[in-house]
Amino acid sequence: MKTEVIVVKTQTIAAISTAMSDSGIGIVRMSGDEAFMIADKIYEGKNGKQLSSQKSHTIHYGFIKDDNGPVDEVLVMIMRGPHSYTGEDTVEVNCHGGVYLVKRVLEIMIENGARPAEPGEFTKRAFLNGRLDLSQAEAVGDLIASQNEYALKSSIGQLRGNVKSKINDIRNKIIYHTAFIETALDDPEHISVDGYGKELKGTVAELLSEIEKLLSTCNDGRIIKEGIKTVIVGKPNAGKSTLLNVLVGEERAIVTEVAGTTRDILEEHINLQGISLNIIDTAGIRETDDIVERIGVDKARLHADEADLVIYVIDASAPLDENDTQIIKMISGKPVIILLNKSDLDMMINKEKVIDAYYAINPANNECDESKEIQVIEVSAKNQCGINDFEEVVKDMFFEGNLSFNNEIYITNVRHKAALQDARNSLLRVIESIDSGMPEDFYSIDLLDAYESLGSITGDTMGEDLVNEIFSKFCMGK
Repeated sequence: MKTEVIVVKTQTIAAISTAMSDSGIGIVRMSGDEAFMIADKIYEGKNGKQLSSQKSHTIHYGFIKDDNGPVDEVLVMIMRGPHSYTGEDTVEVNCHGGVYLVKRVLEIMIENGARPAEPGEFTKRAFLNGRLDLSQAEAVGDLIASQNEYALKSSIGQLRGNVKSKINDIRNKIIYHTAFIETALDDPEHISVDGYGKELKGTVAELLSEIEKLLSTCNDGRIIKEGIKTVIVGKPNAGKSTLLNVLVGEERAIVTEVAGTTRDILEEHINLQGISLNIIDTAGIRETDDIVERIGVDKARLHADEADLVIYVIDASAPLDENDTQIIKMISGKPVIILLNKSDLDMMINKEKVIDAYYAINPANNECDESKEIQVIEVSAKNQCGINDFEEVVKDMFFEGNLSFNNEIYITNVRHKAALQDARNSLLRVIESIDSGMPEDFYSIDLLDAYESLGSITGDTMGEDLVNEIFSKFCMGK
């Protein structure tokens, strides 16, 4: 009997892969079984050259044409599957970057048989064709969205497979022991599980340690990817808005001599020595009868409570008062940097007075670890003095001044964190079963649950709906 071989053909997709703005170069790409055939229809090279007959990973000069003749002078790169980003035949047209022109090249591809790609569909095909695992595919999206040096390096590490390698290593150990248990239960005459619980407990403890280490990086990972949620607080006219303008590098906040100028929050994103800070400038905190100002003060308190970092700006040329007492109470226990602003004027308070006041108001904080002691820096936002010291303190507070991306893995994805937590809980149940003297088949159930949870990180155990949801968040053309 002759076996019928079914070949699944993929539709050829096309999309613009560069930003939609007038530029020197624009890239439009196609991927799929008919990519070369479509390219032959729309490309005109020297001596009637057909791209479908050329070698893979070569670049060719010519013109993109429609029924009326040449449309643009281009360079076309061809890559034959499976040795391409998607694992399929791929054609990339490098044309001039005018918005209308790039759109016209895409239209010509679609008119000749391609269909518009969905968001993230090129990377989705790379995943489905085994070119990338899901953690690497998600790293592609993170790489594009990187807003600082650390996020970029972390994404590169994940794209190169550091998360994939670690997760696969843990999964291989889990499946080895699961297979042993299942085999032993099927063939008890030849394979004994006597005393196996003790051996398995040691292995599971090691795996838990590895997972806990990954989970311990999640907070750093979140800050690397999303930035430090930073809130500037202080009394009116302390110099908060001036500080924001200095950090941003332009006049973003209104600055006047009138106290209470800032009524609502102002949000800005800055890159500080490779670290992203999502800064919120708030209304000056004080007791007030002004309804609008009071709403701003309430917002300031709310944002300070949710912040990763609080920058407390004090006017060092004026004494502390009851409003400072309220602010110091509000920021108790939060990661805080106190800036003694207006240090260019006659200072009525110094570092020692501020630290004494802080611990007098919050005595419990005085018993904390010395490494988490509050930081007080003398600055002059007006003259931009002390800002470099502030930047170094921020870096040291959040990354201990030394962030290595050589061998270290940082979990930056919330989905990965949830999967690791599920795997940890499953492995903890294995230890509980061992300690309770439960039968060995209980071990394998929870081991498999951990195996499945970790597999969702790499995409080995995921439903189609979730995969589609992940890639729908990608930009068009990637």
